[in-house]
Amino acid sequence: MADRAERQARATIHAGGEWLEAGSGATREILDPADARPFAVVAEGDEKDAERAVAAARQAFDHGPWPGTPVGERAALLRRVADLLVRDREELGLLESRDAGKTAEEGRIDIDCVADAFRYFADLVAGEAPGRVVDAGSPDIHSVVVHEPVGVCALITPWNYPLLQASWKIAPALAAGNTFVIKPSEITPMTTIALIDLLAEAGLPAGVAGLVTGPGHTVGARLAEHPDVDLISFTGGLVSGTKVAQAAAPTVKKVALELGGKNPNVVFADACATEEGFDTAVDQALNAAFIHSGQVCSAGARLIIEESVRERFVAELARRAARIRLGRGTAEGAECGPLVSEQQRAKVEAYVQSALEEGAVLRSGGRRPEPSAERPATGYFYEPTVLDQCHREMKVVREEVFGPVLTVETFRTEDEAVALANDTEYGLAGAVWTTDAGRARRVAGRLRHGTVWINDFHPYLPQAEWGGFGKSGVGRELGPAGLAEYRETKHVYQNLAPKPVRWFAG
Repeated sequence: MADRAERQARATIHAGGEWLEAGSGATREILDPADARPFAVVAEGDEKDAERAVAAARQAFDHGPWPGTPVGERAALLRRVADLLVRDREELGLLESRDAGKTAEEGRIDIDCVADAFRYFADLVAGEAPGRVVDAGSPDIHSVVVHEPVGVCALITPWNYPLLQASWKIAPALAAGNTFVIKPSEITPMTTIALIDLLAEAGLPAGVAGLVTGPGHTVGARLAEHPDVDLISFTGGLVSGTKVAQAAAPTVKKVALELGGKNPNVVFADACATEEGFDTAVDQALNAAFIHSGQVCSAGARLIIEESVRERFVAELARRAARIRLGRGTAEGAECGPLVSEQQRAKVEAYVQSALEEGAVLRSGGRRPEPSAERPATGYFYEPTVLDQCHREMKVVREEVFGPVLTVETFRTEDEAVALANDTEYGLAGAVWTTDAGRARRVAGRLRHGTVWINDFHPYLPQAEWGGFGKSGVGRELGPAGLAEYRETKHVYQNLAPKPVRWFAG
């Protein structure tokens, strides 16, 4: 890992199997959000570097062995990558913690999930039938539908879950036989760089995997519009996702967008009828809102609580939120780390201020914590914040904050709860808490969100599908549909006994 870090300080652009410096020679310092100190230097690529990486990926797809590699061999390589991730779990987890600000335990769990994703897609592709036979109604006709790789895939990932989001794209792309160029977030690129090394160690042919470190407005924009890119997969914010779609339109390439969320956590009074039920619902509301400092696209940032239990529930929620231990991700006992950047913290502060001006009641947090040995004053820390008495017209309720801020709305009837939960332009995820099985099914069925949890929040399954409604994006990740995103469908029709048709005389 030390040799890798030393090399990365000089060259973090990967094309044609080689590590390269930026063509311009530009570099960027990577900051630890716990203290704002630089801990790494990476190449700052631009459009020309993107061109070089795409050209290498195009060459590898059109003339290299990977698209024609038997499925079993592709699956075996993905399993080797998973084994290497397990081997390097501790180092990669700590690197993810330092890069993105999350706790070390969150970082380790992320690496476990990345390994699971590689194993899942290996098993999925290895167990597939070679094609679907279509009955043509004649013994002389053989008709089959087969799947082929899309080609060159451009993958753009966000800063909050750098390696996990990369794995959701890279694993199915490789399983399907594609080549790719990935652009990680310019502020959290370190574990993605490390993964490229692991792919090479596992035996991936040179040129199949490309990486360009650099900003979205140059590298990302060029990847989205490039005519030699066959698919663009983007995870990030709505504004950037819209630009990606617009840039991709002239070349009519495949587009997959996983965008934002403003996710409701609907709690009915019956879920809190017992002490155990009450404690579980409160605990999960905290997890929903404050895991990774709320920097999660599926965060349960909107608590929608039945009026009869609101005061007791919110009081206990605020009490426990105030006790969450903030600190550097590697600090003993830290439960929540810093925000990823000063810019992100300033954005969160502005949302909280606007909410208070619009009439929200602050129940906990709402400020920067006092500095300590575990929380340097230079770090980007912000206290978990609970805002009570919120309503739909508030900016903090409508827009994605992407920070440790939970808003509270109330309802009296089931219809009102559903209306509040669906009153958003996003539709990524949501949850419903109730002991009434019939109500659980009804409400889950009526929620216009891509994932709905019942009496839980945040779990995902690699074999399921992940995507959203509305402005939360298009396309699916994970599951069979995630693999399908990286394939084209071909119908092969073979006439075993061709005869003259005689459409025309002569």
